[in-house]
Amino acid sequence: MSTTTPHTQTAYKDTPIGKIPADWEVKKLGEVADIDKESLSSNTPKDYKFDYISLSDVDSEDFNIQTTKQIFETAPSRARRIVRKDDILLSTVRPNLQGFSIIRDEVKDLIASTGFAVISCKNIYNEYLFQFLFGNSIQKQFYQLLVGSNYPAINSSDVKKLKIPLPPLSEQKRIAEVLSTWDQAIQLTEQLIRQKEQRKKWLMQNLLTGKMRLKGFSGESQFRVLGKFITEVSDRNKNGEIKNVLSVTNSKGFINQAEQFEREVASADVSNYKIVRKGQFAYNPSRVNVGSLDLLRKFDIGILSPMYVVFETDQKNLIPEYLFYLLKTNWFYGHIPMFVQGSVRDSLSFDGLCGMKFFIPSIEEQTAIAEVLQTAEKEIELRKAKAEKLKEQKKGLMQQLLTGRKRLKIEIKV
Repeated sequence: MSTTTPHTQTAYKDTPIGKIPADWEVKKLGEVADIDKESLSSNTPKDYKFDYISLSDVDSEDFNIQTTKQIFETAPSRARRIVRKDDILLSTVRPNLQGFSIIRDEVKDLIASTGFAVISCKNIYNEYLFQFLFGNSIQKQFYQLLVGSNYPAINSSDVKKLKIPLPPLSEQKRIAEVLSTWDQAIQLTEQLIRQKEQRKKWLMQNLLTGKMRLKGFSGESQFRVLGKFITEVSDRNKNGEIKNVLSVTNSKGFINQAEQFEREVASADVSNYKIVRKGQFAYNPSRVNVGSLDLLRKFDIGILSPMYVVFETDQKNLIPEYLFYLLKTNWFYGHIPMFVQGSVRDSLSFDGLCGMKFFIPSIEEQTAIAEVLQTAEKEIELRKAKAEKLKEQKKGLMQQLLTGRKRLKIEIKV
């Protein structure tokens, strides 16, 4: 049998880390946990085999850890920290990047880099502490330790002095339980995103090469020279009337230049800049191999540095949406080296692009394929929006729960 007790009319007190409930304490981490409790000694047998965790092996997004097999004699000199179940790993190098993880499963012969502080909890619930490491309070403490430092790292002594708000153990567990529920929802959503991204990739590989045809379409899968379907556009901003200076990035595609650089880096005279209109393509010839190519959809019109190549499709025979997906395939990126030119930095000219061959079916089939891929893309975008919403919700909860501004009902067994 159990009952719940709410915290009502909470009294608060001032502390070095801000206001917290009167029944909470502030403790230094070294008072409630052991830091770097066990390490391999220089007398360790040379043939000792273990799994090694380096700083780059911890994924701060999903807390996953990758390990490598090592033998002590040939292992990195930093492979020293002994890690056990329930320990927390805190990266002491750039801790503000949150390279943290928690060991929830039984482990054997697991060794971490000395770039980690290995935290073994004694008088604090490890899951609560792990959640606290991602909160604002600890980030402020990291910043204070790093500001003015020549190297963005803290040491074990710094870790021991970190100040932690300490609720009663029962409340620590409830806080960790609530926040971990959001973690699970975020991880599940991101797993679904990865699955849908793989499905979209599979669809692109098959539909855009003619390996798989949609219902109602058949016939020979002919690859045609792209140059027959596209035309270069070299309209210039002669009167300087267009002020919307754009760039094409590999991650976001077309963006306002001021958004990318937090200021406009265009020259004062933009009369020679190229005009790009909605439905047209542009790419950076020297960076197309890393994805600096996009179809303008976000803006009606803009101008680009003269170095960009701007082109459009013959829409009676090739719809822009279909070509956009063609130019995002592994096949396209894999064939770029065959068509580039230049001695210092390889560059894909418009003529080089025109020489490439692609599977270009009828307009009706192009439209059907584009619709399938757009639907897949929208599903991914919706999932990503959900993941971001969950992350924002968790951030708000952390701010409330880890400061005691919001108190949880605690179950008491009787």
